[in-house]
Amino acid sequence: MDVPFWLAEETPPLLNRSLDGVDVEIVGAGITGCSCALTLAQAGKRVRVRDQRGVAEGASGRNGGFALRGGAARYDVARETYGADAARELWRRTEGELDRLEETGGDAFRRTGSLRLAADDEERDEIRAEFEALRGDGFACEWRDQLPPLLNTDFRGAIYHRGDGALQPARFVRRLAGAAADAGVEFRTNARVGSLDELEAECVVMAADGSGRGLLAELDDAVWPARGQVIATEPLAERLFECPHYARNGFDYWQQLPDNRIVLGGFRDFSILAEMTDEEVTTEEIQAALDAFLVELLVTKPRVERRWAGSFGVTQDLLPLVGPVPGRDGTWVAGGYSGHGNVLGLLCGRLVAEAILGRQDPLLGLFDPARLLVSDSR
Repeated sequence: MDVPFWLAEETPPLLNRSLDGVDVEIVGAGITGCSCALTLAQAGKRVRVRDQRGVAEGASGRNGGFALRGGAARYDVARETYGADAARELWRRTEGELDRLEETGGDAFRRTGSLRLAADDEERDEIRAEFEALRGDGFACEWRDQLPPLLNTDFRGAIYHRGDGALQPARFVRRLAGAAADAGVEFRTNARVGSLDELEAECVVMAADGSGRGLLAELDDAVWPARGQVIATEPLAERLFECPHYARNGFDYWQQLPDNRIVLGGFRDFSILAEMTDEEVTTEEIQAALDAFLVELLVTKPRVERRWAGSFGVTQDLLPLVGPVPGRDGTWVAGGYSGHGNVLGLLCGRLVAEAILGRQDPLLGLFDPARLLVSDSR
Protein backbone atom coordinates (compact mmCIF):
# COMPACT_ATOMS: atom_id res chain seq x y z
CA MET A 1 0.00 0.00 0.00
CA ASP A 2 2.81 2.47 0.74
CA VAL A 3 4.52 2.01 -2.65
CA PRO A 4 3.43 4.90 -4.88
CA PHE A 5 1.36 3.92 -7.89
CA TRP A 6 3.92 5.50 -10.21
CA LEU A 7 6.78 3.38 -8.82
CA ALA A 8 4.96 0.06 -9.12
CA GLU A 9 5.66 -0.03 -12.85
CA GLU A 10 8.56 -2.25 -13.88
CA THR A 11 11.34 -0.63 -15.85
CA PRO A 12 14.49 -1.94 -17.56
CA PRO A 13 17.69 -1.53 -15.52
CA LEU A 14 20.02 1.34 -16.37
CA LEU A 15 23.20 0.75 -18.31
CA ASN A 16 25.72 -0.20 -15.63
CA ARG A 17 28.99 1.72 -15.83
CA SER A 18 31.73 2.81 -13.46
CA LEU A 19 33.80 5.90 -14.15
CA ASP A 20 37.39 6.16 -12.90
CA GLY A 21 37.08 9.90 -12.39
CA VAL A 22 34.33 12.47 -12.76
CA ASP A 23 34.03 16.20 -13.34
CA VAL A 24 30.66 16.60 -11.60
CA GLU A 25 28.81 14.61 -8.94
CA ILE A 26 25.09 15.09 -8.47
CA VAL A 27 23.25 14.21 -5.26
CA GLY A 28 19.73 13.16 -6.20
CA ALA A 29 18.44 10.91 -8.98
CA GLY A 30 15.10 12.64 -9.47
CA ILE A 31 13.97 14.83 -12.33
CA THR A 32 16.44 17.62 -11.49
CA GLY A 33 19.47 15.37 -11.10
CA CYS A 34 18.71 13.41 -14.27
CA SER A 35 18.02 16.55 -16.33
CA CYS A 36 21.27 18.11 -15.06
CA ALA A 37 23.28 14.94 -15.70
CA LEU A 38 22.00 14.54 -19.25
CA THR A 39 22.81 18.15 -20.15
CA LEU A 40 26.32 17.91 -18.71
CA ALA A 41 27.06 14.55 -20.33
CA GLN A 42 25.90 15.79 -23.73
CA ALA A 43 28.42 18.64 -23.32
CA GLY A 44 31.24 16.15 -22.73
CA LYS A 45 31.43 16.18 -18.94
CA ARG A 46 32.07 13.04 -16.90
CA VAL A 47 29.15 12.81 -14.49
CA ARG A 48 28.16 10.61 -11.56
CA VAL A 49 24.70 10.67 -9.96
CA ARG A 50 24.25 9.39 -6.41
CA ASP A 51 21.02 8.61 -4.58
CA GLN A 52 20.26 6.85 -1.33
CA ARG A 53 17.38 5.09 -3.09
CA GLY A 54 16.70 4.42 -6.75
CA VAL A 55 15.99 6.65 -9.72
CA ALA A 56 12.77 8.66 -9.21
CA GLU A 57 12.11 7.10 -5.81
CA GLY A 58 12.06 10.44 -3.97
CA ALA A 59 9.73 13.36 -4.71
CA SER A 60 9.82 12.62 -8.45
CA GLY A 61 7.95 9.35 -7.97
CA ARG A 62 5.73 10.35 -5.05
CA ASN A 63 3.74 13.35 -6.26
CA GLY A 64 0.31 13.74 -7.83
CA GLY A 65 1.48 13.60 -11.44
CA PHE A 66 0.61 17.21 -12.36
CA ALA A 67 2.57 19.12 -15.00
CA LEU A 68 1.66 22.79 -14.63
CA ARG A 69 3.13 25.98 -16.02
CA GLY A 70 4.32 28.72 -13.71
CA GLY A 71 5.45 28.54 -10.12
CA ALA A 72 3.87 27.98 -6.74
CA ALA A 73 2.64 31.59 -6.38
CA ARG A 74 -0.45 32.74 -8.26
CA TYR A 75 0.49 34.70 -11.36
CA ASP A 76 -0.94 38.00 -10.11
CA VAL A 77 0.92 37.57 -6.81
CA ALA A 78 4.10 36.64 -8.68
CA ARG A 79 3.87 39.86 -10.71
CA GLU A 80 3.61 41.90 -7.52
CA THR A 81 6.32 39.97 -5.68
CA TYR A 82 8.97 39.24 -8.31
CA GLY A 83 8.14 41.98 -10.82
CA ALA A 84 6.04 41.83 -13.98
CA ASP A 85 8.93 41.01 -16.30
CA ALA A 86 10.32 38.25 -14.09
CA ALA A 87 6.92 36.63 -13.58
CA ARG A 88 6.16 36.75 -17.31
CA GLU A 89 9.52 35.17 -18.16
CA LEU A 90 9.07 32.38 -15.61
CA TRP A 91 5.63 31.47 -16.94
CA ARG A 92 6.85 31.67 -20.53
CA ARG A 93 9.79 29.38 -19.82
CA THR A 94 7.65 26.78 -18.07
CA GLU A 95 5.35 26.78 -21.08
CA GLY A 96 8.40 25.94 -23.18
CA GLU A 97 9.27 23.16 -20.75
CA LEU A 98 5.80 21.67 -21.17
CA ASP A 99 6.42 21.67 -24.93
CA ARG A 100 9.65 19.80 -24.24
CA LEU A 101 7.76 17.29 -22.11
CA GLU A 102 5.31 16.74 -24.95
CA GLU A 103 8.15 16.21 -27.43
CA THR A 104 10.15 13.79 -25.26
CA GLY A 105 7.70 12.29 -22.77
CA GLY A 106 6.01 9.76 -25.03
CA ASP A 107 3.20 7.97 -23.19
CA ALA A 108 4.44 9.33 -19.85
CA PHE A 109 2.86 12.72 -20.64
CA ARG A 110 -0.65 13.73 -21.69
CA ARG A 111 -1.46 17.30 -22.80
CA THR A 112 -4.84 17.60 -21.09
CA GLY A 113 -4.96 21.12 -19.71
CA SER A 114 -5.76 21.64 -16.03
CA LEU A 115 -8.61 23.14 -14.02
CA ARG A 116 -7.90 25.45 -11.08
CA LEU A 117 -11.10 25.55 -9.06
CA ALA A 118 -12.47 28.05 -6.56
CA ALA A 119 -13.72 26.28 -3.44
CA ASP A 120 -15.48 29.40 -2.08
CA ASP A 121 -16.22 33.03 -2.96
CA GLU A 122 -12.90 34.28 -1.56
CA GLU A 123 -10.92 31.87 -3.71
CA ARG A 124 -13.08 32.80 -6.69
CA ASP A 125 -12.01 36.44 -6.30
CA GLU A 126 -8.37 35.37 -5.97
CA ILE A 127 -8.21 33.18 -9.04
CA ARG A 128 -10.30 35.66 -11.04
CA ALA A 129 -7.53 38.19 -10.35
CA GLU A 130 -5.00 35.62 -11.53
CA PHE A 131 -7.03 34.98 -14.68
CA GLU A 132 -7.17 38.69 -15.52
CA ALA A 133 -3.39 39.03 -15.01
CA LEU A 134 -2.69 36.01 -17.20
CA ARG A 135 -4.98 37.20 -19.97
CA GLY A 136 -3.54 40.69 -19.73
CA ASP A 137 -0.05 39.32 -20.38
CA GLY A 138 -1.19 37.16 -23.28
CA PHE A 139 -1.20 33.70 -21.66
CA ALA A 140 -3.79 31.24 -22.93
CA CYS A 141 -6.46 30.43 -20.35
CA GLU A 142 -10.24 30.35 -20.07
CA TRP A 143 -12.60 31.42 -17.30
CA ARG A 144 -15.33 28.89 -16.61
CA ASP A 145 -18.48 29.59 -14.63
CA GLN A 146 -20.22 26.54 -16.02
CA LEU A 147 -18.26 23.55 -14.78
CA PRO A 148 -18.59 19.93 -15.82
CA PRO A 149 -20.76 17.95 -13.40
CA LEU A 150 -18.56 17.34 -10.36
CA LEU A 151 -21.19 15.30 -8.60
CA ASN A 152 -21.56 16.26 -4.94
CA THR A 153 -19.35 19.37 -4.91
CA ASP A 154 -19.96 23.11 -5.00
CA PHE A 155 -17.11 24.93 -6.75
CA ARG A 156 -17.49 28.62 -7.67
CA GLY A 157 -15.77 28.84 -11.04
CA ALA A 158 -12.39 27.90 -12.43
CA ILE A 159 -9.47 28.77 -14.66
CA TYR A 160 -8.82 26.28 -17.43
CA HIS A 161 -5.10 26.28 -18.29
CA ARG A 162 -4.92 24.91 -21.83
CA GLY A 163 -1.27 23.93 -22.02
CA ASP A 164 -0.92 22.00 -18.76
CA GLY A 165 -0.80 18.25 -18.59
CA ALA A 166 -0.69 15.01 -16.64
CA LEU A 167 2.54 13.09 -16.11
CA GLN A 168 3.52 9.58 -15.09
CA PRO A 169 6.49 11.13 -13.28
CA ALA A 170 8.47 8.03 -12.42
CA ARG A 171 8.20 6.67 -15.97
CA PHE A 172 9.41 9.96 -17.42
CA VAL A 173 12.32 10.37 -15.00
CA ARG A 174 13.46 6.80 -15.51
CA ARG A 175 13.52 7.40 -19.27
CA LEU A 176 15.47 10.60 -18.66
CA ALA A 177 17.93 8.61 -16.54
CA GLY A 178 18.22 6.04 -19.31
CA ALA A 179 19.13 8.75 -21.80
CA ALA A 180 21.70 10.11 -19.36
CA ALA A 181 23.21 6.66 -18.84
CA ASP A 182 23.41 6.16 -22.60
CA ALA A 183 25.26 9.50 -22.78
CA GLY A 184 27.88 8.22 -20.35
CA VAL A 185 26.53 9.10 -16.88
CA GLU A 186 27.31 6.74 -13.99
CA PHE A 187 24.46 6.11 -11.55
CA ARG A 188 25.20 4.96 -8.01
CA THR A 189 21.85 4.17 -6.42
CA ASN A 190 21.10 2.85 -2.94
CA ALA A 191 24.24 4.69 -1.87
CA ARG A 192 23.63 7.29 0.81
CA VAL A 193 25.92 10.32 0.88
CA GLY A 194 26.76 11.01 4.52
CA SER A 195 28.91 14.06 3.84
CA LEU A 196 29.91 16.09 0.82
CA ASP A 197 33.50 15.33 1.80
CA GLU A 198 32.90 11.78 0.52
CA LEU A 199 32.55 13.06 -3.04
CA GLU A 200 35.62 13.16 -5.26
CA ALA A 201 34.56 15.70 -7.88
CA GLU A 202 35.47 19.34 -7.47
CA CYS A 203 32.02 20.28 -8.73
CA VAL A 204 28.97 19.03 -6.77
CA VAL A 205 25.27 19.64 -7.44
CA MET A 206 22.69 19.30 -4.66
CA ALA A 207 19.56 18.15 -6.51
CA ALA A 208 17.61 16.43 -3.75
CA ASP A 209 14.86 19.09 -3.24
CA GLY A 210 13.28 18.22 0.15
CA SER A 211 15.61 15.28 0.80
CA GLY A 212 19.33 15.31 1.51
CA ARG A 213 19.02 17.28 4.72
CA GLY A 214 22.12 17.44 6.88
CA LEU A 215 24.58 17.80 4.02
CA LEU A 216 24.58 21.62 3.96
CA ALA A 217 23.37 23.49 7.06
CA GLU A 218 22.65 26.70 5.19
CA LEU A 219 20.55 24.82 2.64
CA ASP A 220 18.58 23.14 5.43
CA ASP A 221 17.69 26.59 6.77
CA ALA A 222 16.47 27.86 3.39
CA VAL A 223 14.59 24.84 1.97
CA TRP A 224 12.01 23.44 4.36
CA PRO A 225 10.68 19.90 3.94
CA ALA A 226 6.96 19.37 3.44
CA ARG A 227 5.05 16.11 3.17
CA GLY A 228 2.39 15.37 0.62
CA GLN A 229 0.06 12.40 1.02
CA VAL A 230 -1.67 10.73 -1.93
CA ILE A 231 -4.05 7.86 -2.64
CA ALA A 232 -4.84 5.88 -5.79
CA THR A 233 -8.12 4.03 -6.25
CA GLU A 234 -9.10 1.02 -8.27
CA PRO A 235 -10.20 1.83 -11.85
CA LEU A 236 -13.71 3.32 -11.94
CA ALA A 237 -16.47 2.24 -14.29
CA GLU A 238 -16.92 5.71 -15.79
CA ARG A 239 -14.88 8.68 -16.97
CA LEU A 240 -15.44 11.75 -14.77
CA PHE A 241 -12.40 14.02 -15.07
CA GLU A 242 -10.54 14.67 -18.32
CA CYS A 243 -7.75 16.76 -16.80
CA PRO A 244 -6.00 17.40 -13.48
CA HIS A 245 -8.10 19.41 -11.01
CA TYR A 246 -6.93 21.40 -8.00
CA ALA A 247 -8.59 23.70 -5.47
CA ARG A 248 -7.99 25.52 -2.17
CA ASN A 249 -4.74 27.00 -3.51
CA GLY A 250 -3.49 23.55 -4.40
CA PHE A 251 -4.18 21.93 -1.04
CA ASP A 252 -6.63 19.55 -2.79
CA TYR A 253 -5.72 17.96 -6.12
CA TRP A 254 -6.83 15.00 -8.17
CA GLN A 255 -6.83 13.50 -11.63
CA GLN A 256 -8.25 10.48 -13.40
CA LEU A 257 -5.75 8.28 -15.19
CA PRO A 258 -6.30 6.65 -18.60
CA ASP A 259 -7.41 3.42 -16.88
CA ASN A 260 -10.03 5.46 -14.95
CA ARG A 261 -8.47 5.20 -11.48
CA ILE A 262 -8.39 8.37 -9.38
CA VAL A 263 -5.16 9.74 -7.95
CA LEU A 264 -5.97 12.23 -5.21
CA GLY A 265 -3.78 14.10 -2.77
CA GLY A 266 -3.54 17.06 -0.46
CA PHE A 267 -5.17 18.26 2.77
CA ARG A 268 -1.72 19.05 4.17
CA ASP A 269 -3.25 22.12 5.81
CA PHE A 270 -5.36 19.91 8.09
CA SER A 271 -2.18 19.30 10.09
CA ILE A 272 0.22 21.82 8.63
CA LEU A 273 2.92 21.76 11.32
CA ALA A 274 3.05 17.97 11.46
CA GLU A 275 3.31 17.88 7.66
CA MET A 276 6.42 20.05 7.62
CA THR A 277 8.62 16.98 7.67
CA ASP A 278 10.65 14.76 5.39
CA GLU A 279 9.31 11.55 6.97
CA GLU A 280 7.59 9.74 4.12
CA VAL A 281 4.87 8.03 6.12
CA THR A 282 1.10 8.36 5.89
CA THR A 283 -0.97 9.58 8.83
CA GLU A 284 -4.49 8.68 9.91
CA GLU A 285 -5.68 12.31 9.98
CA ILE A 286 -4.68 13.18 6.40
CA GLN A 287 -5.66 9.81 4.97
CA ALA A 288 -9.11 10.12 6.58
CA ALA A 289 -9.47 13.58 4.98
CA LEU A 290 -8.52 12.15 1.58
CA ASP A 291 -11.04 9.34 1.96
CA ALA A 292 -13.79 11.78 2.97
CA PHE A 293 -13.11 14.05 0.00
CA LEU A 294 -13.09 11.05 -2.33
CA VAL A 295 -16.62 10.21 -1.18
CA GLU A 296 -17.63 13.88 -1.60
CA LEU A 297 -16.37 13.84 -5.18
CA LEU A 298 -17.78 10.49 -6.20
CA VAL A 299 -20.72 10.01 -3.76
CA THR A 300 -19.57 6.41 -3.41
CA LYS A 301 -16.17 5.22 -2.19
CA PRO A 302 -14.15 2.97 -4.52
CA ARG A 303 -11.45 0.72 -3.16
CA VAL A 304 -8.23 2.55 -2.40
CA GLU A 305 -5.39 0.42 -3.74
CA ARG A 306 -2.40 2.53 -2.75
CA ARG A 307 -1.58 5.13 -0.12
CA TRP A 308 1.76 6.90 0.03
CA ALA A 309 3.65 9.98 1.14
CA GLY A 310 6.53 11.97 -0.29
CA SER A 311 8.47 15.04 0.74
CA PHE A 312 9.30 18.13 -1.28
CA GLY A 313 11.16 21.37 -0.61
CA VAL A 314 9.48 24.72 0.11
CA THR A 315 11.18 28.13 0.10
CA GLN A 316 10.14 31.33 1.81
CA ASP A 317 9.42 33.17 -1.45
CA LEU A 318 8.10 30.09 -3.31
CA LEU A 319 10.89 30.31 -5.90
CA PRO A 320 13.51 27.59 -6.43
CA LEU A 321 17.19 27.95 -5.60
CA VAL A 322 19.34 27.44 -8.68
CA GLY A 323 23.01 28.35 -8.86
CA PRO A 324 26.21 28.37 -6.79
CA VAL A 325 26.05 28.04 -3.01
CA PRO A 326 27.59 31.18 -1.46
CA GLY A 327 30.89 30.51 0.28
CA ARG A 328 31.13 26.96 -1.10
CA ASP A 329 33.38 26.93 -4.15
CA GLY A 330 32.28 24.28 -6.63
CA THR A 331 28.99 23.53 -4.82
CA TRP A 332 25.76 24.17 -6.67
CA VAL A 333 22.08 23.70 -5.84
CA ALA A 334 18.86 23.21 -7.78
CA GLY A 335 15.75 22.63 -5.68
CA GLY A 336 13.03 24.14 -3.54
CA TYR A 337 10.17 23.91 -6.03
CA SER A 338 7.40 24.32 -3.44
CA GLY A 339 5.30 21.53 -4.93
CA HIS A 340 5.85 22.32 -8.63
CA GLY A 341 8.85 20.11 -9.27
CA ASN A 342 7.68 18.10 -12.26
CA VAL A 343 8.11 21.04 -14.65
CA LEU A 344 10.44 23.31 -12.70
CA GLY A 345 12.74 20.40 -11.85
CA LEU A 346 13.22 19.54 -15.51
CA LEU A 347 13.92 23.18 -16.32
CA CYS A 348 16.18 23.89 -13.34
CA GLY A 349 18.26 20.75 -13.80
CA ARG A 350 19.18 22.03 -17.23
CA LEU A 351 19.69 25.60 -15.97
CA VAL A 352 22.19 24.59 -13.30
CA ALA A 353 24.05 22.39 -15.78
CA GLU A 354 24.30 25.25 -18.26
CA ALA A 355 25.52 27.57 -15.50
CA ILE A 356 28.27 25.07 -14.64
CA LEU A 357 29.19 25.07 -18.32
CA GLY A 358 29.45 28.85 -18.21
CA ARG A 359 26.21 29.65 -20.00
CA GLN A 360 24.24 32.33 -18.19
CA ASP A 361 20.46 32.48 -18.30
CA PRO A 362 18.14 35.37 -17.30
CA LEU A 363 16.23 33.13 -14.87
CA LEU A 364 19.37 32.50 -12.82
CA GLY A 365 19.09 36.01 -11.42
CA LEU A 366 15.55 35.29 -10.18
CA PHE A 367 16.57 31.92 -8.74
CA ASP A 368 19.92 33.05 -7.26
CA PRO A 369 20.54 31.05 -4.03
CA ALA A 370 22.31 34.04 -2.48
CA ARG A 371 18.93 35.70 -1.85
CA LEU A 372 18.11 33.09 0.83
CA LEU A 373 21.37 31.32 1.69
CA VAL A 374 23.77 32.78 4.22
CA SER A 375 27.43 32.00 3.50
CA ASP A 376 28.75 29.32 5.86
CA SER A 377 32.54 29.01 5.69
CA ARG A 378 32.85 26.22 8.22
